[in-house]
Amino acid sequence: MKKRMLALLFAVSVLTATGQVGGGIAGPAPRARAEMARHSLVFFDTFDTVVTIIGYAEDKATFDRVAGEARAAFERYHQLYDAYHVYEGIQNICTLNRDAAQTPVPVDEELWDLLVFAMEWQPRLEGTVNIALGSVTGLWQASRKAADAGEPASLLPDTDALREAAAHTHVNDVVLDEERRTVFFRDPSLKLDVGAVAKGFATELVCRQMLASDMPSFMINAGGNVRAGHGPAAGRSLWGVGLQDPEAALSAGADQSMDVLYVEGLSVVTSGDYHRFFVEGGVRYHHIIDPATLLPAWQNHSVTILCEDGGLADILSTAVFILPYERGRALVDSLDGVEALWVRAGEAEGEARMTEGMRAYSKNAGAVNPER
Repeated sequence: MKKRMLALLFAVSVLTATGQVGGGIAGPAPRARAEMARHSLVFFDTFDTVVTIIGYAEDKATFDRVAGEARAAFERYHQLYDAYHVYEGIQNICTLNRDAAQTPVPVDEELWDLLVFAMEWQPRLEGTVNIALGSVTGLWQASRKAADAGEPASLLPDTDALREAAAHTHVNDVVLDEERRTVFFRDPSLKLDVGAVAKGFATELVCRQMLASDMPSFMINAGGNVRAGHGPAAGRSLWGVGLQDPEAALSAGADQSMDVLYVEGLSVVTSGDYHRFFVEGGVRYHHIIDPATLLPAWQNHSVTILCEDGGLADILSTAVFILPYERGRALVDSLDGVEALWVRAGEAEGEARMTEGMRAYSKNAGAVNPER
C-alpha cells in the first residue's frame, strides 16, 4: 500500500520563487521606485500546507511587519476553520461538530461569514459542494490516514457506512441564527467540512488586510490558492502564476509546468486529483468527494479558476472539478468575472480547455508580461 503526497508549493506558483513575477485588473498598481525591494516569507504551520508571501516594500522592516501580521491572521483563520483540533477560547468547526447538536453555539464573525458565504453559494453549485458532508469525508479522511500509517487491510470506506453517513448531510439541518450569531445542528450526526472553501476564504481575508497596509504590492500562495494584490513594484508588470501539469506531477523529475497565467488583483485556485490521494488495488483515490456518488470525482484531472475573490475561486474550483465538462463550462459561463481552465479525464483524457476570457491571461494563448 502506498500513498503519495505532492508538494503544493509548486502546484500553481512556479514562477513566484524565481522572481519571474509581475499583475493587471484590480486598480492601479504603485509606481516602480528604485528603493522598492522584493522580500519573501515562507511558513508551514497553517492549513496543513506551505504558505508563501512575496511583497515589494520600501524596507525590510515594513515587509516583516506586514507579512508578520498576515501570518498571524492566517494562524487565526486556521484555528477558526479547523475541523480536527480544539483551541483554548475558540469556537471552531471542530467544536461545532462536537457541540452544535446539543445547543446553539456562538461563533466569531470570521467563522460566521465563512458559513454564510458557503451556504449562500451551495444552491448554485448543482449539488457538488456540501459543507455538511463531513460525516462522509471523515470516512475518506480515515482511509488516507490508514494509508499514511501503511496499514495492510483494505483502505476503502465500507459502502454501507458511506450510505449511512450520507443520510446525515442535509445542509438545511444547519441552523444559523443571525441575530445571536449562533450555529445549531438539527441532526446530531451531522458534521461540517469546509475544506472546499476555507483556505481560499482565509486567503481573501488576508489579501484585503494587506491591500489596506503600506505594502499593497504582493502575492500570496497558500498551498496552491494564489491571491495577487497590486502588481510588482519593480520589474515585470504582472505576477506570473505557473500551472502544474497533472500527469507530470505524478512523475518525479518531469517538467511539471503546463502554462503560466499573468495576473494582478486576482485569485488563481486549482483543484486536482494529484495532490492528496492513496492507491488501493492499482486505483488512485483522491480527496475531492462527489456528494452524488460518495466517491472521488473522476471527470477531470484538474480545474483552475480565475476570478477576483479567493473564497469564490476556491469553492468554484471544487464544484467545476466534480462536474462533467459541459455542465462545469455552463456554470462558469453563467458567472461574471470568472474564467476556467480544465485538464480533462475519462474519454477526453489529458485534453486541456479554457474559457475564451482565460486566453487573455494564458502564456500558452499568447498573453505576455511586459516590463514596467
